[in-house]
Amino acid sequence: MQSWPDPALPDVPGTGPALRLFDTSDAAVRPVSPGSTATMYVCGITPYDATHLGHAATYVTFDVVNRMLRDLGHDVHYVQNITDVDDPLFERAERDGVDWRELGAQQIQLFRDDMTALRVLPPRDYIGAIESVNEVVEVVGKLLASGAAYVVDDPEFPDVYFRADATEQFGYESGYDRATMDRFFAERGGDPDRPGKRDPLDALLWRAARPGEPSWDSPQGPGRPGWHIECAAIALNRLGIEFDLQGGGNDLIFPHHEFSAAHGEALTDSRRFARHYVHTGMVGLDGEKMSKSRGNLVFVSVLRRDGVPPAAIRLALLAEHYRADRMWTDAVLATGRDRLQRWRAATTAVAGPDAGPVIARLRQHLADDLDTPKALAAVDGWCRDVELGIGGSADAPGEIERAVDALLGVELS
Repeated sequence: MQSWPDPALPDVPGTGPALRLFDTSDAAVRPVSPGSTATMYVCGITPYDATHLGHAATYVTFDVVNRMLRDLGHDVHYVQNITDVDDPLFERAERDGVDWRELGAQQIQLFRDDMTALRVLPPRDYIGAIESVNEVVEVVGKLLASGAAYVVDDPEFPDVYFRADATEQFGYESGYDRATMDRFFAERGGDPDRPGKRDPLDALLWRAARPGEPSWDSPQGPGRPGWHIECAAIALNRLGIEFDLQGGGNDLIFPHHEFSAAHGEALTDSRRFARHYVHTGMVGLDGEKMSKSRGNLVFVSVLRRDGVPPAAIRLALLAEHYRADRMWTDAVLATGRDRLQRWRAATTAVAGPDAGPVIARLRQHLADDLDTPKALAAVDGWCRDVELGIGGSADAPGEIERAVDALLGVELS
């Protein structure tokens, strides 16, 4: 599947400290230690409502990770999926009286447009669930053959399930106890009450064809992929086992990332799917959780349509630490707008203080678990000095402009 255009990435002389990120499974900040090519998988959207600010916060976060890795000299193999066949898509299409394929294509294009506007570097591999069906069919067959999966005893709908106890280390990624797993599994797309399952936590691998639903042929009979196995197959087939980083929102910690990791580990007899599991906080609106059910989603496309500069949206999202649950308010957006205006004014000045120390602090703060609030504050300080007439380097404004673009993804020209 086609992704979106790759924005120009300015060259910034020098380098900074190695990147360190919080790993969910270890509950600690650890160094990210890739080889010459850093490998990163970030879970994509289900294209029925794109792109709200929760999506944007996640993809902007991992875009900064991507930029930091490139700044350190790594090539980055970035993979992202699109769950373009799933129940929420069908439900929205039925509600709106449109074909689910048409709705999916429309929302995917809207997502591409939003990512382009936000200057998010595109993934090298952008893979839809539909185009990966054959990959899923193959790995489901392997899991059945190994005993890690089973078919429920239901002649009408012989769904295939993954055994939650198929790997000894199941549960290490989230660190949740059984009661928490049970609660999140029921709340986040699981089917604990499905008759015929051996354990309520067992996860769907292949959903047998139902009337009115799309399906594909397989040795297990016609059907379609489960959610977690989609990401496991796409990641394994492009990045291999123990790739550097799996990312997404913290609502994906369980069951999605726990099970996609378990699927990959069961398929490869490995202990760890990814070396780092990194998760972003949730974005709420004016004191309430932002969700489809509440009807309070804020969409990037609507903000853009209303004339909000995408760079201001990006700055507003970077103003809080990526792991923090945070609220989106008019004041947050106003601060992003004001910051953008000040930064643009300062970088068009005739001269400014030496850029070297500021760029060094920018790199240092971002390397420290992506501390964007301190990174923004470092640039704010330089801009205040410009406003006070401090410094006399004619090259500094351009150097700051290029560093802000390369490292933060904020275009100031």
